[in-house]
Amino acid sequence: MERIECLLFDLDYTLYPSSADILAPCNEGIIKFMVQRLAIRPDDAAHMCLSLYKSHGTTMAGLVSLGYTFDYDEFSEFVCSFLPYHVLRPDPALRSLLLSLPQRKLVFTNADKAHAIKVLSRLNIEDCFERVICLETFNIKGSARIVCKPSLEAFHHAISVAGLDPSKTLFFDDSLHNVEAAKLAGLHAILVGGCVRGIVCIESVHMLKEALPVLWQEEGNDVSGDELMQNAVDETLVVPSEVVSLPTS
Repeated sequence: MERIECLLFDLDYTLYPSSADILAPCNEGIIKFMVQRLAIRPDDAAHMCLSLYKSHGTTMAGLVSLGYTFDYDEFSEFVCSFLPYHVLRPDPALRSLLLSLPQRKLVFTNADKAHAIKVLSRLNIEDCFERVICLETFNIKGSARIVCKPSLEAFHHAISVAGLDPSKTLFFDDSLHNVEAAKLAGLHAILVGGCVRGIVCIESVHMLKEALPVLWQEEGNDVSGDELMQNAVDETLVVPSEVVSLPTS
């Protein structure tokens, strides 16, 4: 049986906990951009910010779909200027865990490259990943639409550009919509930081070794992606003391 060959990680609130909450001021920055640069009324901007995020994956993608034109780099730089990156600290435990994993490791985020590099650098894990799949990977500046998670198109693009075999790839994300889309794209997927019946969940990526020790299994004892996830959809991997034993054969 073929083993899991690649681990695909979301960035924000997946590789660091939501308690860090560096994205809390993000909406403020987006709303200010909409008001100051796109001449949208403040009350309308606040409502649109949330609704477009829910319907399109990012507010930026939603604004572009409505016909608003603006420089993507300017938007990202403006919004990210509100984020308190200083609250993120190097994470030696996460770094050690990532480096110990034998699989390919990639980041797949809706954010732009500058934000991704800042976060990974602050956590001191930027060299733990083969590449970062981000906004610029398959979105041309000035295009009439933005492709991003949770669209299947975004996952298919990510699979293509990284040369992934979905059946041998395990995806981690804090968004239920993204996890569900990943599964539709053929990936194995785990929800991080949530608890949803019917979805394999884990409280934190820091618990990977306790939750999924088979990822470190020797080459001679290969475990397929199907075996890794089989019978686990009704379990929630929350803390090491409550971890279920996933089937290995």
